Amino acid sequence: MARGHAGEGGGSVSLHVRPLTLKKANELVSVLHRHHRPVTGHRFSIGVYDEEGVPHGAVIVGRPVARAVDQSNVAEVTRLVTDGTYNACSMLYASAARAASAMGFERIQTYILASEPGTSLRASGWSFEGTVRGRAWSCSSRPRVDAHPTDDKQRWVRVLNPTRVEEAA
Repeated sequence: MARGHAGEGGGSVSLHVRPLTLKKANELVSVLHRHHRPVTGHRFSIGVYDEEGVPHGAVIVGRPVARAVDQSNVAEVTRLVTDGTYNACSMLYASAARAASAMGFERIQTYILASEPGTSLRASGWSFEGTVRGRAWSCSSRPRVDAHPTDDKQRWVRVLNPTRVEEAA
């Protein structure tokens, strides 16, 4: 349980996490996310609530978007939203990592815009792994209209259950 201040009204609030359906998580994404729409699937979702049961954010964890990433051993935070409540973001990143670890994933990762500081990721034990060049998803064989930012991204990771090869290194 964490104590912090509410995003809008100030005051102190106790927070706790609990499982969340994809439908409810996507409802929060629709209302709170600055630049992404809801997702179509997930492995699991977690919400952060105050003592009154009011939701203050959600994390959606799914398969890695990049095809080259090991789909069976890596979990990826595909959406994370909060209403600005203090510590909600860090609680969600830490909870997602704990849940993925309990499920046996070797690592969890996420991408944030290059312009974002990564403070909550750092606070919850994640490490900056590098910058990924932004690009459009459209190509001649598969034209698309990009509704998401195409800026450079930062990749953040947390090693959860390293393989023997990684442990020997």
